[in-house]
Amino acid sequence: MNGIRLAASWLTVLPVRGPDDVARAAGRAIGWAPVIGVLLGAGAAGLLRVLTWAGASGSLAGLLVVGALALATRGMHLDGLADTMDGLGSYGPPERARQIMKSGGAGPFGVAGIVFAIGVQALSFAALADAHRWLAVGIAVATGRVAVVLACRGIAAAAGTAFGVLVANTQSALAATCWSAAAVAAAALAVPDHPWLGPVAVAVALAGSALLVRHCARRLGGLSGDVLGAAVETTVALTAVVLSLAG
Repeated sequence: MNGIRLAASWLTVLPVRGPDDVARAAGRAIGWAPVIGVLLGAGAAGLLRVLTWAGASGSLAGLLVVGALALATRGMHLDGLADTMDGLGSYGPPERARQIMKSGGAGPFGVAGIVFAIGVQALSFAALADAHRWLAVGIAVATGRVAVVLACRGIAAAAGTAFGVLVANTQSALAATCWSAAAVAAAALAVPDHPWLGPVAVAVALAGSALLVRHCARRLGGLSGDVLGAAVETTVALTAVVLSLAG
């Protein structure tokens, strides 16, 4: 149970005490990330449905759900996205880019990344709400956590990143394949009128996230916690966008 406890304490605001030996449980925690994603996705879909039932417009409901997800995850993934965008936007060597990412502030690239991610997710959730595709919302959120498992395979940690050292290259090919297949299979139910659209959305989002992570690894010299946050937010946005395409 150490893995699931650590995953819950890392990825949510739930008052769950993680294990004393974090290093030993780190890899297992990443392996449990999609389960946490399912819980967050169920909460997001439920909240979206309640808000629209109460009379909120789709756009307002979508924005509130994105805000609720940020609160439920301490805003860590959005912060990671902002730091990653600032690092990628710098012109210096990897060492300088990592220094910028650790500075604690948000530069123009970071602010733009946050605004864009929030806007895309909120509008996509709104479109899904208007189409009554509640399961699709949950699938998008959960797929973001599947991307974390894929990111923690085959890439070394960036120098000077404590979280990256704990989780980089900890996931097996079996874990990555099983979680990806589970996400694709579940997504077939997301859009009943177009059962092909869900699997396509998940495949596109995970492929896009993988490209982003590998580009970040080349540019920044390896994997870091910030890059994982960027992978989560990017994957959620891409999945939700594609799922919302069929009116």
